[in-house]
Amino acid sequence: MTQGHEINLSFEGEWMPPSTANNPTQQRFEYPGLLVKDFEHWSVTLRRHQVTLGALVLLAKSNATTWPELDRTAFTELKDVTVSIERSLSALFGYDKINYLMLMMVDPNVHFHVFPRYQRTVAFAGIDFADAGWPKAPDLASGPTLDDDMAMRLIAHMKSDWRGA
Repeated sequence: MTQGHEINLSFEGEWMPPSTANNPTQQRFEYPGLLVKDFEHWSVTLRRHQVTLGALVLLAKSNATTWPELDRTAFTELKDVTVSIERSLSALFGYDKINYLMLMMVDPNVHFHVFPRYQRTVAFAGIDFADAGWPKAPDLASGPTLDDDMAMRLIAHMKSDWRGA
C-alpha cells in the first residue's frame, strides 16, 4: 500500500453477487436469482408475487423496449418457449386457462407476466392459492408475495418437472 492512501474495506448491507441481467427489466424481476428456465432470447423467472400459483415473468434478453424492436429470431423462439411454459405448468399444477399480459408500464424492456388460471383453489407447500379474478382478468393485487425460502422451493419444484417444446 502506498503511503498516504487508505483503502476502505468496510461494507454496509447484504452482499449480492453481480447481476448477469442484460437489461433493467431482467434485473427488476431478480434474474438470475429467480430463474426457472433460460432460452437463447428469453428468460423465464418466477414472479415473486404469486397472483396465481405458478405465476412467471417471461423476459426478453434484448434491450428492446417495444414489441417490434425484437429480433426475428426472438419471435421464432417464442413459439418453443410458450409451448415449454404451458406444458410445464400444466404438468405441475393442472391450470384451467393461461394468461400472458404484456403491460410494460413500469418496467421498460419487453416482457410478459404469465398467469396460470384456476377455477378452484390450489395448494403448494401448505399454502392455498385462490384465483381471485376467475373467470375475469387476474386480480393483480391478490396472492402472496413469496419469501426467499418459499420462492426457492417453488423454483426447485418447477425445475424438477420442466418440459421442453
